[in-house]
Amino acid sequence: MRLPTGDGAVAVRTPPSRRRRWGRGVAALAAGALPALAFPAPSLWWWAYGALVPWLLLLRTAPSGRRAALDGWLGGAGFVLAVHHWLVPSLHVFILALAALLALLWAPWGLLAWWALRRAEHSPGRSVAACAVVPSGWLMVEMVRSWEGLGGPWGLLGASQWEVAPALRVAALGGVWLVTLLVVAVNTAVALLVAVPSVRGPAVAALVVCAVTVGSVWAWLEAPAPVGRARIGVVQPGVVDGPGGPERRFAREEALTRTLAGRDVDLVVWGESSVGADLSARADLAARLAALSRHVDAELLVNVDARRSDLPGIYKSSVLVGPDGPTGDRYDKMRLVPFGEYVPLRSVLGWATSVGRAADEDRRRGAEQVVMTVAAGSGPGLAVGPLVCFESAFPDMSRHLARAGAEVLVAQSATSTFQESWAPEQHASLAALRAAETGRPVVHATLTGVSAVYGPDGARIGAPLGTDRSAAAVHDVPLATGTTPYVRFGDWPLWAAGAVLAGAALGAVRRRSAPRPPGPPARTARG
Repeated sequence: MRLPTGDGAVAVRTPPSRRRRWGRGVAALAAGALPALAFPAPSLWWWAYGALVPWLLLLRTAPSGRRAALDGWLGGAGFVLAVHHWLVPSLHVFILALAALLALLWAPWGLLAWWALRRAEHSPGRSVAACAVVPSGWLMVEMVRSWEGLGGPWGLLGASQWEVAPALRVAALGGVWLVTLLVVAVNTAVALLVAVPSVRGPAVAALVVCAVTVGSVWAWLEAPAPVGRARIGVVQPGVVDGPGGPERRFAREEALTRTLAGRDVDLVVWGESSVGADLSARADLAARLAALSRHVDAELLVNVDARRSDLPGIYKSSVLVGPDGPTGDRYDKMRLVPFGEYVPLRSVLGWATSVGRAADEDRRRGAEQVVMTVAAGSGPGLAVGPLVCFESAFPDMSRHLARAGAEVLVAQSATSTFQESWAPEQHASLAALRAAETGRPVVHATLTGVSAVYGPDGARIGAPLGTDRSAAAVHDVPLATGTTPYVRFGDWPLWAAGAVLAGAALGAVRRRSAPRPPGPPARTARG
């Protein structure tokens, strides 16, 4: 709009409709970012049960489905940027493009939420349906973005409940996916409670159903019963900067490990990339590790980040070392961090290495998961399932190890690049979910923190080693047998959510194709 001024010039004023659209877009970005506060480091777990409400209310008031999809996309971008903000040192401006692309997954969810919440105004039955449809749509977004190539299952909404005992019991039933469904269902019911007075009864009923579900799972599904213990040492060298970093880190880990002598440990775990050279090519390092094993009277699980002497390329590998040297048990990391360990479509996106800390050379992938047998004491041995860093975010990998007989899951990690961010605490918290899902204890060992250990019920054991620590700690880790429903039945909440969405789509198609009742007969005009 152009308006004349007193001196004859023309002032340009933005139309009110355009200002409202821009304001709405900013509100969508901000609303999408709100759930980030439920994750570590703030770890306001209770915030998750209302964090989506502003976003849902905004979607409900969208003037059209197209605008709702746009608000879903903008909110998704806000969510990705807030939850993954610690990636900025590695990706720099590329994180904006990454957030914009990933956020496209939320555009259909925005449209779905708009449709379901608007229909909920017309009947109690439709409001109840909204409390199932909206969470199911959100879960489909989480499922798709959990693909390794899209960044993996980091920041799943259910993972924000890692320190809530009833939620961990729900995870044993249906994994982190079922926790997410319940959290989003509560948000949907609260949004209806706030915005649609005519369906407050059904909204309250939906909240009651969620509470009763959690209470019933807590009462019905017993926590894993301990059947023994293993003493596991965790070595965290801390930040080692400057020239000769790998060699100096190795010496520091060596010194810390020696302090565990006489403490009756069954296994000593080092973090990811704790050894910077292939042990087949560095007989001196292998000999030092073997001497350490003899000194502490326990085997060592180290992690080698180096170019292989027997295969082309660089691998990240969990390697078991005993008193006579490497035992032959080795696991090569299978799922790699996009940009951190390989660049997707390097011929197109290779420029990312010039603006951030993307990998200069792609790491190679392992072929299969491995369960190692550790010679612990005079017993039959301890079955250990290794995971390397990023892999502890994937529920299916820990579930596979539990099915294969692992008694303890060990995640070797390094988040040194993100030392002063929320990333180390977020990563450590994932181990609690994996423990609860599988009914197996999880040892999360890192180079620079946070190192932590969780029992088979997901409860933390002992004090974690924070990012300011350089230390070795020993934990009495309870072992458990039995199989959780999640290990037995797998990702059934994903199938259930898919069925809900298929049912909703089928119902919508039937309503559209149903013949409409005839209208009143037209009146004949009289002359």
